[in-house]
Amino acid sequence: SQLSQALNGLSDRAKEAKEFLVQLRNMVQQIQENSVEFEACLVAQCDALIDALNRRKAQLLSRVNKEHEHKLKVVRDQISHCTVKLRQTTGLMEYCLEVIKENDPSGFLQISDALIRRVHLTEDQWGKGTLTPRMTTDFDLNLDNAPLLQSIHQLDFVQMKVSSPVPAPPILQLEECCTHNNSATLSWKQPPLSTVQVEGYILELDDGNGGQFREVYVGKETMCTVDGLHFNSTYSARVKAFNKTGVSPYSKTLVLQTSEDTQSEEQTLPFPVPLERSQLRRMSPFSSTLNLQPSFPGRSYFELRSSAHQLSLHSSLQSLNSAGEPIAWFSFDPASAHADIIFSNDNLTVTCNSYDDRVVLGKTGFSKGLHYWELSIDRYDNHPDPAFGVARIDVLKDAMLGKDDKAWAMYVDNNRSWFMHNNSHTNRTEGGITKGATVGVLLDLTRRTLTFSINEDQQGPVAFENLEGLFFPAVSLNRNVQVCALTMLWSSTTAEP
Repeated sequence: SQLSQALNGLSDRAKEAKEFLVQLRNMVQQIQENSVEFEACLVAQCDALIDALNRRKAQLLSRVNKEHEHKLKVVRDQISHCTVKLRQTTGLMEYCLEVIKENDPSGFLQISDALIRRVHLTEDQWGKGTLTPRMTTDFDLNLDNAPLLQSIHQLDFVQMKVSSPVPAPPILQLEECCTHNNSATLSWKQPPLSTVQVEGYILELDDGNGGQFREVYVGKETMCTVDGLHFNSTYSARVKAFNKTGVSPYSKTLVLQTSEDTQSEEQTLPFPVPLERSQLRRMSPFSSTLNLQPSFPGRSYFELRSSAHQLSLHSSLQSLNSAGEPIAWFSFDPASAHADIIFSNDNLTVTCNSYDDRVVLGKTGFSKGLHYWELSIDRYDNHPDPAFGVARIDVLKDAMLGKDDKAWAMYVDNNRSWFMHNNSHTNRTEGGITKGATVGVLLDLTRRTLTFSINEDQQGPVAFENLEGLFFPAVSLNRNVQVCALTMLWSSTTAEP
């Protein structure tokens, strides 16, 4: 009886085992069918990626061809233009040589004055820049395929990845957040007890008028300085973290105020808590007080003669002076300068280690208001022609200032000067620079004009009009020139770089 009962139990197990074997054999067939289907789906997805890449490849090649045709057209047009001018110049030279051989003095005198004027006029038409190529041979296109390659390397099956939680919201470190002039520095960290891996952070600022937030930094760093903000404006800032799983919620919003002017005394001011509208200024990251730099005493810029030729510059400077605006100073920016630029004197003095012209910008930009600065010529050898003026942040750094449409400049040698924008040369004016000379730049964004002076005398008429946008002080020079930025003036009530 006991054996029979045991056999009944074992028989049940054997029956279950036979049914399980049938299930396993069915799974083998199902796995084979699913494998074929999954492989077909994978091949279709990869083929779709390849097709998309081929279409993008064709689009990029089309852009390269357009750039190629554009460069050829510009060079051919310049060849044609230069050929015509050379033919005219050669013809005039041959005619003048024949006239010089004229034996009749009276006949020669009748046409000599007109010929001399024509020769000078033709020579002026071959001004500086005429024999400079309008187009470079290099293709200023660089295919940024790194993100795509990284995405390809990270291409994987989602279900095989071990999911991790989304990061916690970062914490803004108020003791290290500050503003200076029109720059803001923000610092943040992960919550102390957070163990979730973070791949990077996204910092967002609004437009200074309570508008929409926009990304100003994406990366792994936990500190970021944002330049080019508006003066005397209130900004809101927030930051979030991200990893492969997703994006964290935003941190608390920090409200900060950019500077209105430079103050001459130290102040003690507590840093704000989120959503509190107290003014922030740059400080040591580990200090609880604000260390404001004293005003630079500077020099007078208003002893200009008020001749008819100088009324525009003189009246603009007088209006700036009468407003009682502060005197401040800023330096050149190594971060945006060409690699050949050499900095010294706390980045107030620049020169170059190349014989070619290289561009350097000031750290502060302006979008409205009245602004004036001067640059002294500390070294001037072999009669080069440095250029002074204003430029966009993305101006060409390896050519003379004014060669492209991102700069408005005056270039000057030891005898005369020209205004230049988008490689167009205008208003040749007698009078140049030597060692010790001072070049002044007056940017009046209320009138939307740009005016230049040499040794406090206005150089030529108003150089440029209808200026609008964000402009940075700019200089281009080579190794034969060294310049130093002197005291800067601006109207802080209307300036917003």
